[in-house]
Amino acid sequence: MPDKKILIVVSDADSIVVTKSSGSSTSTNQQVQQPTGFFLMELAKPLSQILEAGYEVTFASPNGQRPVPDPNSESLMAFAGNFYERQREKDLIQRMKRENGFNSPRQFKSFSNYELDSFAGIFIPGGHAPLRDLSNDPELGRILKHFHSKGKPTAAICHGLIAFLSTRCAWEVGGEFAYKGYKLTSFSDAEEKAVETMLGGEINPKLESALAHAGAVMVEGAREKVGYITVDKEVVSGGNPLAAQDLGRQFVGMLAGAA
Repeated sequence: MPDKKILIVVSDADSIVVTKSSGSSTSTNQQVQQPTGFFLMELAKPLSQILEAGYEVTFASPNGQRPVPDPNSESLMAFAGNFYERQREKDLIQRMKRENGFNSPRQFKSFSNYELDSFAGIFIPGGHAPLRDLSNDPELGRILKHFHSKGKPTAAICHGLIAFLSTRCAWEVGGEFAYKGYKLTSFSDAEEKAVETMLGGEINPKLESALAHAGAVMVEGAREKVGYITVDKEVVSGGNPLAAQDLGRQFVGMLAGAA
C-alpha cells in the first residue's frame, strides 16, 4: 500500500503583471502588479477532503516562500455571502500554518526521486499566482514527470494547470509535454477575458490556449464553467472554484483506487 502522503504544489508569487493600454499609439503600455496568490476555496475544499481521508500533506514551491491568498478569494462575495464556510476554510489554512509548515514550503529541488516515490499523489490548486512561476520551473517539471511516469493520481484546478507546461523543461533539451493528448479542463480564455475586462488590462499567458498549443485536448463549455470536472487517465482537472468540491472528491477516490 502506498504511503498516505500527498504533495501540494503552491506558487511563491504574490502578484501578476496586468498590461494596461495607454490609449495612445505614441505612448507605451503600462504594466501594473496585480495582487494575487492561491485561491482559498480551490485549495481548502480539496485539502479538507484529503485530510479527512487520512492523508498527510507536504507543501512545496519553487523557492520555499510563504504562500499568500488571492485577496479576492477571501471576500464574502467569493463565498456567496456564506461567512461560516469562509471561516472554516480560513481556519483550515491557519491549522496548516501551525501543523504542516505551510508558511515555509519545501523547495522543489529538495525532493529526490526516491522520496517522490513515497507520495501517493500530487495536487496543484489555482489562483492567478501559478502563471508567474510554475510554467517553466525545471524542478517542478521533473516532479510532475515522475508522478506521470508512475501513473499516480494528479489533481489540478483553474490556473494550477499551468504547472503541467513545466514538463517541457525538466532538465531536458527539447523536453516533451507529458500530458500531450490528455483531456484537460482549466480556467478558460473566455473567463480570463472577463477578468481582464474587470481589471482593465491584459493577462498573459492565456492558460487554455497555452495548454492546447502544447498538445492537450481542452474540454471547455457551459458544463465546465459551472463546476464539471474532467478525468483522463491519472489526471483530474477543473476550471474554476465551482469545481473544487468535486475535484477533491474525485482525487480522493482515485487515491483509494490506487492503494
